[in-house]
Amino acid sequence: MTAVEISPLTRKLLAFVALNDAELALLEQLHERRRSFGIGADLVHQGQSERAAYILSAGWVCSYKIQPDGTRQIVDFQVPGDFLGLRSVLLRTSDHAFEPITDIQAAKVQASDLINAFSLMPRLATAILWAASRDEAMVVEHLVGIGRRDADARVAHFLLELGSRLALVGMGDRAGYRCPLTQYHLADALGLSAVHINRVLRRLRETGLVTFRDGQVTFGDYRGLVRLADFDPAYLDQSGPLLK
Repeated sequence: MTAVEISPLTRKLLAFVALNDAELALLEQLHERRRSFGIGADLVHQGQSERAAYILSAGWVCSYKIQPDGTRQIVDFQVPGDFLGLRSVLLRTSDHAFEPITDIQAAKVQASDLINAFSLMPRLATAILWAASRDEAMVVEHLVGIGRRDADARVAHFLLELGSRLALVGMGDRAGYRCPLTQYHLADALGLSAVHINRVLRRLRETGLVTFRDGQVTFGDYRGLVRLADFDPAYLDQSGPLLK
C-alpha cells in the first residue's frame, strides 16, 4: 500500500469510486510537489491568475473573500483531502483566497498536469468532479444556513457537517473531532458576531448537545443535535461508491 493510497484525498474519492492501481499511481504523481506552508501565508490570492490548484494533505485552511470595506467573509473551511483553488484551473483568475489556519502540507498541481490526468483516467476525472460538485453542494447549504436557520441551528448544522466531512477521511466520528477553529472563524463563516457564537456554544453545551472547548468538538447528544439542526447529510453524498 503506497502513501497516497491511504492519503485523505484517496480516502475521500473511494467514497465515490473504487480506484484501480493505475488510478492510484496517477494520484501519487499529483502529490509529487508537496511542501509545507505556515499559518497565515495565503496559498492562493483573490484575483490571482496562476492556473494551479493544491491538494491539502494535512492541516486546515479557510477560503475567504475580502469586501471593499475590508471585512472578511469566510466561504468555507478545507480539511485534509480537499482541493484548494480547483476552479483556478479553468477560470482566468481566482475569485477568493485560501489561508492556512494551521501549519499545513499541500501538493501543488499545475493545470496541465490535472488536464493530462483527466484525459488519461476518465474515472479519476469523474471522481474529482464528484468532489468539486460536493463542495458546491456544501456552499449552497451554507447559504441556506445563513439565510434561513436561526443561530443555534446554524452552528449545530455547521459542527455536524464538519464532523461528517472529517469522518470521511478518518479524522472524526459521532463522538467528536479535533478542531482548530476559533469563535472568530465561526463568526466570519456563519454571519454572526463572535459574542453571539459564544452564547450559542454555551447554550448547546448547557443543554448537553455538544461541547466545543480547547480545540475539541465533543458530541454529547448527537441525535438531539441532528434534530435541532434538521441535519440531513444526503447533500454530502457519503453513502458509498457509485462507480465500481
